[in-house]
Amino acid sequence: MILCDIGNSNANFLDNNKYFSLNIKQFLEFKTEHKIFYINVNEQIKEHLESSPHFIDLEPYFSFDTIYQGLGVDRISACYTITDGVVVDAGSAISVDIVSNSIHLGGFILPGIANFRKIFSHISPRLKCELNTQVSFDAFPQKTMDALSYGVFKGIYLLIKDVAKNKKIYFTGGDGQFLANFFEFSIYDKLLIFRGMKKVLQENPSLLSS
Repeated sequence: MILCDIGNSNANFLDNNKYFSLNIKQFLEFKTEHKIFYINVNEQIKEHLESSPHFIDLEPYFSFDTIYQGLGVDRISACYTITDGVVVDAGSAISVDIVSNSIHLGGFILPGIANFRKIFSHISPRLKCELNTQVSFDAFPQKTMDALSYGVFKGIYLLIKDVAKNKKIYFTGGDGQFLANFFEFSIYDKLLIFRGMKKVLQENPSLLSS
């Protein structure tokens, strides 16, 4: 069974227990004779997927209790196996979703860490610098690199902390492991989105045999 989570920059695959990624250009050249179950948030390749007979879209099969309008299928899948907690998908954007008794209460989105750097560099060339991942939250910064890092990392930390309270926080995505280190009640799960996709297939076994 091959699963594929397609975003705006990359397509991530889980082939049984083998995980690998392709950028979108590589993905468009990818050929297979195997059935691939996918979710997709990239509108630019929607027609390509629909014309590929081996690709099966799982989005219509999610049954998720939410009133959030336009909730991305990647966020739905990340939340799909969580009964209670906060789900943080930290990629090119950082999405934060709150789930209670298997009901999605809502969520918010902010730029990913790499995109904060791009934003700063567009403001001024003097703000184009690496972020200090070891910056202290307990002292006021005394140089530009630390000032930017403090604003980004402490800002993200406080937003998540405010909604999480005593809930468990489930992190996934490229920067998920780094952000999880800031929190006591955190779990990093690289395959969280794929677990949601697997649950959909368990709920719809006919998809595997069709």
